[in-house]
Amino acid sequence: RENFIHLCNPHLEKMKEDILYHFALGTGTHDFPALFGDVKFVCVGGSPSRMKAFIAYIAEELGLGSPGCDYPNICAGTDRYAMYKVGPVLSVSHGMGIPSISIMLHELIKLLYHAKCSNITIIRIGTSGGIGLEPGSVVITRQSVDATFKPQFEQVILGKTVIRSTNLDEQLAKELMQCSKEIGQFNTVIGNTMCTLDFYEGQGRLDGAICLYNEEEKLQYLKEAYDSGVRNIEMESSVFAAMCNLSGVKAAVVCVTLLNRLEGDQISSSHDVLVEYQQRPQKLVGYFIKKSLGKV
Repeated sequence: RENFIHLCNPHLEKMKEDILYHFALGTGTHDFPALFGDVKFVCVGGSPSRMKAFIAYIAEELGLGSPGCDYPNICAGTDRYAMYKVGPVLSVSHGMGIPSISIMLHELIKLLYHAKCSNITIIRIGTSGGIGLEPGSVVITRQSVDATFKPQFEQVILGKTVIRSTNLDEQLAKELMQCSKEIGQFNTVIGNTMCTLDFYEGQGRLDGAICLYNEEEKLQYLKEAYDSGVRNIEMESSVFAAMCNLSGVKAAVVCVTLLNRLEGDQISSSHDVLVEYQQRPQKLVGYFIKKSLGKV
């Protein structure tokens, strides 16, 4: 059964042309079905360089590219986001924080709609702070929760507060967990992910420019988060889950933990160790894509 993108915006049908400004793409200048119609998997992450590395990795894994091959940035006309494609896989950067990923997702969802894509799976791969986990552990998000541990995304629209669900696809999470077991290279858990509005005070750090609470209060808060089911903290998952839900897209969040926040705030691992950690979500999602395509 074909499952197409659902657009929650009747105004788009009245537009002669849809300009995806932050992608430097438009329906009047680009043939979306020809460029993107075969896409089945979309992987998004904060860093442009990481998403370029991912497309090179997945190309090699799927046998679709030659070693050392360069993949052009489809969004080269803008410096906001980067986008790469190989076969049925699209790799897109989203920047840092809810506002940045929200803008990207509005245009990405429209791109997939205009391209007439069906049966899409979107996965956010990224980094996070862990709670009660060894650094390097991978967390597959059960549901994204806010800073009060509620599974919701709250946004003010036309002066009114709108609350949206942040549940993610349960079956997809289970499939990813099974893939991690088959890989058997790193610790992986399914847990709630807390999505915050900033990196410092919003996550209870003691090392920002402003901090008006003490270490005891910080640890109490993080332990409350752990007791509620939270296993990691990042800054994009809530709006990602909410927008994918509204668009009828199967979605998951897979993040590696760079540190255990119960033991500190600063990321002190060496560059080489961090690079290896950051490859873990790529390996897991790459294996999932290969398995989905019958290439394992």
